[in-house]
Amino acid sequence: MKTNSYYPVIMTDDVAGTAAFYKEHFGFEALFSADWYVHLQSRENGHVTPAILDGSHETIPESGRGKVSGLLLNFEVEDVDTVYARLTAAGLPIRRDIRDEDFGQRHFITADPNGVLIDIITPIPPSAEFAALYDASSLPA
Repeated sequence: MKTNSYYPVIMTDDVAGTAAFYKEHFGFEALFSADWYVHLQSRENGHVTPAILDGSHETIPESGRGKVSGLLLNFEVEDVDTVYARLTAAGLPIRRDIRDEDFGQRHFITADPNGVLIDIITPIPPSAEFAALYDASSLPA
């Protein structure tokens, strides 16, 4: 199977409010906007394109309808400390405070209005123990 695109779709009962949250705090704009579905695109990277969907919409099989749960979105950024300061000042909830991880990330976790966890990450060099677990081509030179 050749995949041409991949993006998460957050099912919610507040499409407009969820879309507004991602536009305000994460720099997205709407490529398509209806009362039941909004397709977003990052103003900084056109390949980053989440969508927001009314979880009760008829296009979703009845057995799959509802709100999102158990989802963690990762946003890899150049400067996690700057994003942390901005989102903390904006009053977003901090679910995991900013910290360095031995597996090669400096990150923090916040959440959207639906409770979707958002992990903001800047890669850092992993410890020797974790570096051994990476494919060599994925480590910084």
